[in-house]
Amino acid sequence: MRKVCILGLVVLGTSILAAYGDIIPTLSSVTGSSPTFSWNYSANVTADETVNHNDFFTIYDFSSIMPTTTTQPAGWTFSTALLGPTPGLVNPTDSASLWNLTWTYTGSTPISGAAALGMFSAVTSTNQLKTGMFTAEATRSNDPTGTKIDNVGQVSVPVPETTSLLPLIGVVASALFCAPRLRRVRA
Repeated sequence: MRKVCILGLVVLGTSILAAYGDIIPTLSSVTGSSPTFSWNYSANVTADETVNHNDFFTIYDFSSIMPTTTTQPAGWTFSTALLGPTPGLVNPTDSASLWNLTWTYTGSTPISGAAALGMFSAVTSTNQLKTGMFTAEATRSNDPTGTKIDNVGQVSVPVPETTSLLPLIGVVASALFCAPRLRRVRA
């Protein structure tokens, strides 16, 4: 009986994964040299999903300095925000002090999965990376009602530039400097 239950769970899990589609950005490379590094992401739409006009993906907490140089395939528009945009059915971690990068499909011809969407790049001043989050919203393939599919995952992003950490470093240094003096005064 136990083997039947385990087998049933495996079949259920496999069917759920097979019916689920995503837009998935992946860090392909970081190129350049100080002070200009290009973060290059490849994005793909998986099977059972279509990218329609106004579908998008967001990479969260990319940098403390807004990138001014970006590239994207034809039919895609770039934007930034400190919070969001976030699809309605997911809840990623999103810092209000770090910029989010969003690419929105503005083309008129739907892109059916499984397909490569192209390379998306943004320039920043560091090549140091950490794990961040992304979300995406696309449309279920072969669905006459246009059901939106939201997904969330992890992707590599730049470590915030040290200039954004200076206020924090100053507060910690002041606390460390003042702490021994405060102890002496109390004694």
